[in-house]
Amino acid sequence: MRLERVAPSDSWELTATDEHAAVYEEARASLMLGQMVHDRRLELGLTQAELAQRAGMTQPQLSRLESGGATPTLPLLARLATALNADLDIAFRPHGPHAA
Repeated sequence: MRLERVAPSDSWELTATDEHAAVYEEARASLMLGQMVHDRRLELGLTQAELAQRAGMTQPQLSRLESGGATPTLPLLARLATALNADLDIAFRPHGPHAA
């Protein structure tokens, strides 16, 4: 991602190319998360309605999340993890050639 300084202020903004890349990456992450929830739900033999009830959400909300059309909050991710009998693992991992 590339930030550029916008004169005359001291603010920073994404270039158009970086903005598209950021949107694409966010959509990809939402799709991957939705697929993980879907796969785990099926492993447990749960319907969307059953998992939604366990997680304190509605079936349409869960459907949207599984299809990548929603980005859940951290509290919802925690509830989903509990409902899916799974651990929630969120980490920052360095990338690039100097990653340890």
